[in-house]
Amino acid sequence: MGNKTFAIIKPDAVKNGFTGNIYDRIIQAGFGIQGAKLIQMSLAQAEGFYDIHRSRPFFGELTKFMSSGKCMVLALEKENAVNEWRTTIGSTNPADAAEGTIRKDFATSLGENAVHGSDSDENAIKEIAFFFSESELI
Repeated sequence: MGNKTFAIIKPDAVKNGFTGNIYDRIIQAGFGIQGAKLIQMSLAQAEGFYDIHRSRPFFGELTKFMSSGKCMVLALEKENAVNEWRTTIGSTNPADAAEGTIRKDFATSLGENAVHGSDSDENAIKEIAFFFSESELI
């Protein structure tokens, strides 16, 4: 179990003014923030980041959405970070998410579900490296 994970506060949550609230939840859940950037992904960046899903039917919709507006990318640290973050954010579908989770409180739909979280320690390392250089991580 690693102590790093990657998160994105997605365009829907940024547009709806939830960045600060979600940032507070990150801190309240005991995560350290090693890096954070407000960015707007290009379509090419979104396609590169979500390349693992290229063959899935939702790929085009996902990459178009993720490149549609500003988002906050974060490198987080905590013991058992991947699992702890996934518990904090809740189920992908906000209708199924537990009360008090980020997705339950801030997501609007399955497609616009407020946040991203790495699904494994290996992917967390790759995802952090996609957006951050080593010198940007504190």
